[in-house]
Amino acid sequence: MKLNDLFEESYVALTANKIRTGLTILGIVIGIGSVIAMVAIGQGSKNSIQASIQSIGSNLLIITPGVQRNFGAGVSAGRGSAQTLTQADSDAIKAQITQAKAVAPSVSARSQVTAKGTNSNTSITGIDDSYFAVRNLSIDAGTSITAEQVASDAKVAVLGPTTRDDLFGAGANAVGQSIKIKQIIFKVIGVTVAKGGSGFNNQDDAIYVPISTAQHFLTGASYVSQISVQANNAGDMSAIQQEITDLLLQRHKLTAATADFTVLNQSDIVNAASGVTNTLTMLLASIAGISLVVGGIGIMNMMLTTVTERTREIGLRKAIGATRSNINLQFLTEAVILTFTGGVLGIILGWILSLIVTKFAGIAAAVSLSSVILAFGVSAAIGLIFGYYPARRASRLNPIEALRFE
Repeated sequence: MKLNDLFEESYVALTANKIRTGLTILGIVIGIGSVIAMVAIGQGSKNSIQASIQSIGSNLLIITPGVQRNFGAGVSAGRGSAQTLTQADSDAIKAQITQAKAVAPSVSARSQVTAKGTNSNTSITGIDDSYFAVRNLSIDAGTSITAEQVASDAKVAVLGPTTRDDLFGAGANAVGQSIKIKQIIFKVIGVTVAKGGSGFNNQDDAIYVPISTAQHFLTGASYVSQISVQANNAGDMSAIQQEITDLLLQRHKLTAATADFTVLNQSDIVNAASGVTNTLTMLLASIAGISLVVGGIGIMNMMLTTVTERTREIGLRKAIGATRSNINLQFLTEAVILTFTGGVLGIILGWILSLIVTKFAGIAAAVSLSSVILAFGVSAAIGLIFGYYPARRASRLNPIEALRFE
């Protein structure tokens, strides 16, 4: 049988009942489209989480107070509010961990801030002059906090753009203005570049003041909430993490089992978050894949019905010389055409759904080439798997009995 004759006959057979063919294709379209959309949403979520983690700095180690636990295994109730890290710990890390590029201690608290009759409850972070470089923050207007201001307990502040908008109005020039924190007046010297974010970790909704000022006037204690350590390169991070752990255990006179601090490796956080999103993506894709199985059953049902309807035609073909392989190929081709068409339309549907999610849900869904290739492969496989039995059944019909069929 010539290839063009094969496709022509398949086309005629499939278009003989357009509604049935369309509904069968629809099952594959929904299945393929759902899988592509779910994978795209999962990949977009993964990219968003990774970008959010990377935005806080590169090659970063974060030391926090509290009982040490493995990342993802839970934390103690007091972690973050504990006062087990001090400025002296930060100084020791800076002096003894030679592989560290920069060390930036910080102290954080939330407080009510007022300015010109407006107020906002936001995060107040006491920092030194190296914090902005370590945490990948840039100045949009004005200047950042200097070492001299830290040394002199200067009452100056750098605002995040969200805090600036809340206190002074969207896009207002806040540099040179005054704000009041706990009845203490601070002069605004700069505004950071917007980075995006939400919740309590939103770097745009924050106020940065010299760490010495925060300790003396706002917290009244010498402890630090966090110590950020930047490595020269990603390859040094594990070694530095171990050195910091050993140093702090020695300084605090503790063992690993009783450690009162946690050292988080940024790459470990990224890997853990990626593992979670990958699992969720696979779960969503598997749920969506159920519709593919349903679509495949629909194709088998249609092809079996077609075999019954075309029994006399099959008998006539075999009577004039058509072989089993010819009949088998005919019905397999029809099944593959159904699934291939459904696959193409499903890819288009998945891409459209991804665009809708990106526009209205705020998740940058990413359709990958691998998911498109997988969709084509799956659609072809469904055609072969679910089309094989009806095709085999048609090819084994006895031509004499088929011609007698009514």
